[in-house]
Amino acid sequence: MALKVGVLGAGHLGKIHLRLLQASTEYELVGFYDTNEEQAENLSKELGYHYYNDYNKLLNDVDVIDIVTPTLSHFDMAEIAIKQGKHVFIEKPITNTVAEAEKLIELLTEYNVKGQVGHVERFNPAFIASAPQIHKPMFIEAHRLAEFNPRGTDVPVVLDLMIHDIDAILSVVQSPVVSVNASGVSVISETPDIANARLQFENGCVANLTASRISLKNMRKARFFQKDAYISVDFLEKKSEVVKMKDAPEVPGDFDMILQNAEGIKKQIYFDNPKIEPNNAIQDELESFAYAINNNTTPTVTLQQATDALRVAYSIIENF
Repeated sequence: MALKVGVLGAGHLGKIHLRLLQASTEYELVGFYDTNEEQAENLSKELGYHYYNDYNKLLNDVDVIDIVTPTLSHFDMAEIAIKQGKHVFIEKPITNTVAEAEKLIELLTEYNVKGQVGHVERFNPAFIASAPQIHKPMFIEAHRLAEFNPRGTDVPVVLDLMIHDIDAILSVVQSPVVSVNASGVSVISETPDIANARLQFENGCVANLTASRISLKNMRKARFFQKDAYISVDFLEKKSEVVKMKDAPEVPGDFDMILQNAEGIKKQIYFDNPKIEPNNAIQDELESFAYAINNNTTPTVTLQQATDALRVAYSIIENF
């Protein structure tokens, strides 16, 4: 049976969520709430979504609340929903502070409901296809560059953009961060617009992340280096390249690519590019949450994972 869902926040991303939830067979879109009454009423008239002028009334009519509001309000809105026994989907970053995020984790357990955070790159088809081939990477390089857009400049670029890569990297490294070195520069905004961070993990892995929102072109790429393999993920173009090495055959074929090091060891280079299945990542993340609720399984991006990413993000900001 479809879960009754309400959307909190009808800005740019909220409108996308409304459209996808309306079309989903996993959910029944009940309506939405937004503090901007005039815009909300116009949206309701234009597209037919039911507008609630009271958040608590919306909560009364739903099983799930989808929080797509500015980060500062995430904690308060999620706390109210959880205490009414509602499952919560929260856009990234999870909350404004780590302490708030940890409190929400406690509340989920106390009220026995589920929560998921919108780290949408986990559902990027290029990352989904590549992740099974990423095994114990020891060096990672990520670039997330965006052309200037005033939307989002109220928070540092680390929380706006870099946190996507932080979450994706934590999901594959699965080792604690033990040291952070970082630098950030405010060019247009009051908070840093470009940032670089070097993360050292307990298992020896090093990740070098760069994020900018004042670039001349958009780029969202990550490269993973591990023993006998190099994996490139283009989140923007939804492409992936996997280059692997294995011991060279005794008698190489005419088209085999063979490298020989100074010690005379020969390796064969070959490509093992995964098949990438096109998808709508936002729709998939929302519907994966419905699956977790209906089947009592762990959501793909838990509040704990999102909190870990937020904690690393603030460690980076504190090291500027």
